[in-house]
Amino acid sequence: MYGRNELIARYIKLRTGKTRTRKQVSSHIQVLARKRVREYQSSIKVSSHLQVLAKRKSREIQSKLKAMNLDQVSKDKALQTVANLSSAQIVSASVMKPQTPFPPAVRFWPSPIPGQPGHSQDIKPFAQPPYTTLPAPVPAPVGYDPLPPTRPAAITAPVWQDRTIASAKLRLLEYSAFMENQRDRETYKHVFVHIGPSNPGYNDPVLESIDVRQIYDKFSEKKGGLKELYEKGPHNAFFLVKFWADLSADIEEGSGVFYGVSSQYSGTENITISVSTKVCSFGKQVVEKVETEYAHMEGGKYAFRIHRSPMCEYMINFIHKLKHLPEKYMMNSVLENFTILQVVSNRETQETLLCIAFVFEVSTSEHGAQYHVYRLVND
Repeated sequence: MYGRNELIARYIKLRTGKTRTRKQVSSHIQVLARKRVREYQSSIKVSSHLQVLAKRKSREIQSKLKAMNLDQVSKDKALQTVANLSSAQIVSASVMKPQTPFPPAVRFWPSPIPGQPGHSQDIKPFAQPPYTTLPAPVPAPVGYDPLPPTRPAAITAPVWQDRTIASAKLRLLEYSAFMENQRDRETYKHVFVHIGPSNPGYNDPVLESIDVRQIYDKFSEKKGGLKELYEKGPHNAFFLVKFWADLSADIEEGSGVFYGVSSQYSGTENITISVSTKVCSFGKQVVEKVETEYAHMEGGKYAFRIHRSPMCEYMINFIHKLKHLPEKYMMNSVLENFTILQVVSNRETQETLLCIAFVFEVSTSEHGAQYHVYRLVND
């Protein structure tokens, strides 16, 4: 069970990789609270001062209106305008300026008015061309063709690299864990977690980074664990995915219920991949599933698709027990010590192509499952 300050501290650690103690969080909250109180008190003083100035300004305006030679209707309209203004508007630069009932006569440049002096030697009338005269069209520059939009010169990597779960050789296109149930010859499907296909652009932000050392304790330290894999590299193949899992559906058992996982990858080489999925509890590996997938050509790229792979018994039982907990904060307390590490490698060379660390919470959104991707770094 965690208090408010410790939950905030853990959130800061997950989002920024920075460690904050409960006392530091509590102290910062108190500082912010005192700052808000001072700002509120200051705003009250400013508001009170504005009201005093506004009353003084309003009296000055009313006295000026009485002194002006205006009819009663004009005075009433002016007073009504003042009454509708806020204190700040009255105090700010002059809201009312004496205006003459009628605008002065307008002089036109072309010819002097009889009885009035001519143009000053310093101010010359402008020549007014006939209305039918139009400016000559500007000729288009000769010898230059419009340039097409250029790709930024400094960019050498594909657009999806640094913006999606992708290394130099392999990219995760889609991932989902789900439950299917046959009901009256119809199939009902509920998705627990899902990473959908994306089409990023060069203007989209790159992924946020988290220090991989902050999550070493959540995964097994045995041979083939996260620490050993990261030290081996390549570092651009390591990612953290925070899932908010949708557990809103009724979890059912029986012969008509199927629990599965599907994933799809796109690569640059015609190879055979090995997909290892390790489930960890309190930093200890409890079960591992290894699958093999061969490449096939799709759209000029090599595609790897693991479709409807059956979920292991450990995971199914874990979901059932988690669903039976009465409160979501209890579920999150359990999920805090539950992680999954998926490693995709070249079966022949054992080179790591992708390594994805999954951590979980229960979704509270009406939109169902959600996720956020981070790049793992070692700064």
